Amino acid sequence: MKAIVQDRYGGPDVLELREIERPVAGPDDVLVRVRAAGVDQGVWHLMAGQPYLARLMGVGFRAPKVPVRGFEAAGTVEAVGGNAAGFQPGDEVFGSCEGSGSFAEHAVARADRLAPKPANVGFEQAAAVPVSGVTALQALRDRAEVRTGQRVLVIGAGGGVGTFAVQLAKAFGAEVTAVCSTGKQELVRSLGADRAIDYTREDFADGRDRWDVILDTAGNRSLSTLRRSLAPRGTLVIVGGEGGGRWLGGFDRQALRAPALSPFVGQRLRSVMAVVRADDLQVLRELIEAGKVTPVVDRVYPLSEAADAVRYLREGHAGGKVVLSVPG
Repeated sequence: MKAIVQDRYGGPDVLELREIERPVAGPDDVLVRVRAAGVDQGVWHLMAGQPYLARLMGVGFRAPKVPVRGFEAAGTVEAVGGNAAGFQPGDEVFGSCEGSGSFAEHAVARADRLAPKPANVGFEQAAAVPVSGVTALQALRDRAEVRTGQRVLVIGAGGGVGTFAVQLAKAFGAEVTAVCSTGKQELVRSLGADRAIDYTREDFADGRDRWDVILDTAGNRSLSTLRRSLAPRGTLVIVGGEGGGRWLGGFDRQALRAPALSPFVGQRLRSVMAVVRADDLQVLRELIEAGKVTPVVDRVYPLSEAADAVRYLREGHAGGKVVLSVPG
């Protein structure tokens, strides 16, 4: 089968399209014929081997242990392990294929990290959901416990996680303020944001407003700045970030400091490292089929242009998700 493989850490040029052996599903696994694969920031981190902390935690010291890149996938079931109940060949599914890599014609996923694909979207939109959608869901529902009538601020609202967060917060009954660049103002309003702040022209932390919940997906504001914009009993949730440098990377200093400080202040300061689970995918599927959430896809690249897709993602201009289309 064709797959995007890397033998060493580095920039996008380390990604190569090759013929490799098709993976085999284990007893608890499902073999998926991939039709589309989402590109998220985690792909870049594993490609580059940063943060270095991740290498020490087992992803591979000199080269990735899993040579095929990609996590998010949507496709059709080809084979099912003996213990993987609930699926059969031909089913359309979406989920996480982190054990084998999703930038390939075939990938293996654990059955508990897959769900039936939403019926009202195509494979490319479905592939945009698993990591980014679940991250937004777990941040708002589980960590922030967003309730009807609360005021929610989403920083980085035009990105992969942010576009889901705006829609989910509205679905939970919140009043949503979206912070993003000039070019994404129309997008976030179309997703339901009650107010959009252009961070190039306006400072949300100028002291005029405070929010019950702040979801920070950008990771470039100080903890003190974020707290000044948070209600006295409000909740801050930090999703990853890039402030940790080469050693910490997505394990951003703010994300590490926030939970440590939380017991000593009135505000709840939290971070989230999401885990894709079938029940959360099912929640997102139901919201998508109900028309309450729409996966936003900025660009679709063919599998052979995976390196260009990663470059575009890292430029930070994508409105929503970047997706790879895998020829069938």
